[in-house]
Amino acid sequence: MAKTHNVAVLVGSLRKASFNRKMAHVLAKLAPETLKLEIVEIGALPLYNEDTEAPAPTEWKEFRASMKSADAVLFVTPEYNRSVPGVLKNAIDVGSRPYGSSVFSGKPGAVISVSPGVIGGFGANHHLRQSLVFLDVPVMQQPEAYIGNAGALFDEQGNLIDDRTRDFLKKYMHRFAAWIETNAKS
Repeated sequence: MAKTHNVAVLVGSLRKASFNRKMAHVLAKLAPETLKLEIVEIGALPLYNEDTEAPAPTEWKEFRASMKSADAVLFVTPEYNRSVPGVLKNAIDVGSRPYGSSVFSGKPGAVISVSPGVIGGFGANHHLRQSLVFLDVPVMQQPEAYIGNAGALFDEQGNLIDDRTRDFLKKYMHRFAAWIETNAKS
């Protein structure tokens, strides 16, 4: 029997009704039983500043503890100015410090970018992958997930209404489960 893996989900948008938050909830429902997805909130993290590391703010400690207990990480992000939102970059900075104590190191990861635009956050997706290489996060390469036209994908309750996208995301989550199984720390 396959082990259940805890997956920390970092959503790069702070809006309550964001397409990315809706997508994170959809992904949790579509994930195989071997994955338990939980959104780790990042909006209240104080901006990273090494001068406040000792003692670290409580929010940093709580975030780091949540990330350390996860077996893997799933990034669901919009694209802001061809990159990731500042709140997501800040969470990455908080979790990767102090140097040598990164909570991300060795955790299997995946990136899904979601956008109302037609290119589906391609720039943010790839910019984030650059940071993850440095953080020693083995990121699933295929299938890539750039979810465009997000405004037409959800109903008023946040349910995914596009069958083709649902089928793709279900396959994506099964591949991610296999990726985690192959790359998880023992």
